[in-house]
Amino acid sequence: MSTINSQDDEDAFKILIATDIHLGYLEKDPVRGNDTFVTFDEILGHAQKNDVDFVLLGGDLFHENKPSRKTVHSCLESLRKYCMGDRPVQFEILSDQAVNFHYSKFPWVNYQDRNLNISIPIFSIHGNHDDPTGADALCALDILSCAGLLNHFGRSTSVEKIDISPILLRKGRTKIALYGLGAIPDERLYRMFVNKQVTMLRPKEDEDSWFNLFVIHQNRSKHGATNYIPEQFLDDFIDLVVWGHEHECKIAPSQNEQQCFYVSQPGSSVVTSLSPGEAVKKHIGLLHVKGKIMKMQKIALETVRTFHMEDIVLADHRDLFNPDNPKVTQAIQAFCMEKVELMLDEAERELLGNPRQPEKPLIRLRVDYTGGFEPFSVHRFSQKYVDRVANPKDIIHFFRHREQKEKNDSDLNFGKLVSRPASEGMTLRVEDLVKQYFQTAEKKVQLSLLTERGMGEAVQEFVDKEEKDAIEELVKFQLEKTQRFLKERRTDAEEEKIDEEVRKFRESRKKNTEEEDEEVREAMNRARAHRSEDAILVAASSDEELMDTGMKGTGDSDDGLPATLSRGRGRARGRARGARGQNSTARGSSRRGRGSTSQESATSSRSYKPVSAPAKNMSIMDAFRSLKPEVSLNSSKSYSEDIVDDDSDLEDISVVPTSKVNQRLSTTSLFSKRGSQSQTPRGVDFESDEDEFDPFKSTATSRRTK
Repeated sequence: MSTINSQDDEDAFKILIATDIHLGYLEKDPVRGNDTFVTFDEILGHAQKNDVDFVLLGGDLFHENKPSRKTVHSCLESLRKYCMGDRPVQFEILSDQAVNFHYSKFPWVNYQDRNLNISIPIFSIHGNHDDPTGADALCALDILSCAGLLNHFGRSTSVEKIDISPILLRKGRTKIALYGLGAIPDERLYRMFVNKQVTMLRPKEDEDSWFNLFVIHQNRSKHGATNYIPEQFLDDFIDLVVWGHEHECKIAPSQNEQQCFYVSQPGSSVVTSLSPGEAVKKHIGLLHVKGKIMKMQKIALETVRTFHMEDIVLADHRDLFNPDNPKVTQAIQAFCMEKVELMLDEAERELLGNPRQPEKPLIRLRVDYTGGFEPFSVHRFSQKYVDRVANPKDIIHFFRHREQKEKNDSDLNFGKLVSRPASEGMTLRVEDLVKQYFQTAEKKVQLSLLTERGMGEAVQEFVDKEEKDAIEELVKFQLEKTQRFLKERRTDAEEEKIDEEVRKFRESRKKNTEEEDEEVREAMNRARAHRSEDAILVAASSDEELMDTGMKGTGDSDDGLPATLSRGRGRARGRARGARGQNSTARGSSRRGRGSTSQESATSSRSYKPVSAPAKNMSIMDAFRSLKPEVSLNSSKSYSEDIVDDDSDLEDISVVPTSKVNQRLSTTSLFSKRGSQSQTPRGVDFESDEDEFDPFKSTATSRRTK
């Protein structure tokens, strides 16, 4: 009770918990552009005011994978304002930081850096919005980590096995094992859990004395058969799970009866979608931990823009609206205006008096016009509230349920109508759309070599991560693999036999999902390497142009480079430059010749052998015929050498220094791997507080035996 809330308690941790801040969301909106920055400033202000030991973020600090300069600048401004100072940090780290931050150029916690003065450390995992991408697999959190303002942990790059090593913290007699796992595609992580490829390492010494805290950023609610992570997948020795990615605020810890741990879902700190889950009041949590006792204190955010939402079903108001009445649309519009006015009055009453809280609320009125009704003009309706709400274009949302007729033998029963949920179809992803397209497409446009799964993931990379070469490299990679398979099978150059072998090979790849994931990952690596080479070529060509421009400037003017870059004025100078136009054109041609030569050499130096593509698309049959005469002992040998070179390049990219490997081996020996099935249930004691909401009050007498 009072001991855990004491400000000067040497054994108690105080941790500020928040998730899904989404810095930069709608930053170009003139009304809502600064909402995320103001709320983030408030969150860090609460951390400083409550004198916390550290801040724990559960992913999606940034809304965009490549945040703008304004967003990064505002984030750095708040971090420097609240997290740097002379206040000493009261806890120590016992684990090997070279293992916890092995991917960082500075593998230690920021407050122990002698060049920095950190008063409030921040530990954060990445989310699905700000996850690592690109050739170097960097994210925005890595920039903050390199600057020493944040500690990025919980990162895993392996698709075969994940070992989660905790950060071991100690303050007095209280010890916390902090586990973290950044966002991973849900279907892949689901499959890895099923195949027992995810292991959480535990300290060998006094493992029952540690408070185990796990931070994760995945789907908690079920969006598909494997597009979520069930709580039962997590190990039962965990005491508290902080679950990010879900935006509905459920910060009061709820107990999982099967695994006997508690789950806290802080939710987002900004409204990013006009949905019922976002309408719940926004909170952050102040977690107190002393020994095995914990308590979660809710802190309401006062700078969040208020959001009110209401649903209307017109069919439920038959006494007010008759579909056959020619003026029913005007009556519906007047009814909606009355509802909006009531929500505006309620939003005004709920203002908390904070001067930084936005005055214009978010209003959402969903109107179900099923039953013969017609919607009115939303644009004309929204014009009446431009100066009163923050989202005038999105106030009204009309929808209706699709009706399907059920057959009862040969008779039709029009009284039984099956309605489709309004949320159905809203959880489709790019991969699902690609798969659905090819499944319903005509036979002549069906995929005969590629798989829907691989193509879907390539399109996803193209759309979300701006990998422009993702689709092209995937096609090349799978075409090379199919050609190599046909060579090994020594298939005759007959179209029917080739098509049959390709079909069998495609079906075998579809069944082996792990191999298909490896193909997609290899193709993405090729695309990133291709993009890096293009950037080098562009930089080299621009340098050559600058050198040539400088040489021309030396001959044209005695004033140096500025005179060269500026256009000449006057007729005499214009004629002089025109007289030299042919020579400059010749030089330009020579530059283009050198550029093409360097491009060819750069292309030939790539680690894999590209497929020669003609001017028009080549069919599988034509590609096979073009390569068939070249099948010889020497050609197969040279091709295999190219593949070996490709593997060696990949090993060079992912090589780990020997010292770090030794440190990892020495650190791993301090931990023991234990599966979730072999754990014995252990209890967590909680203290109650009469002034604060305490969800653990009833558990004080029903402790689990250690």
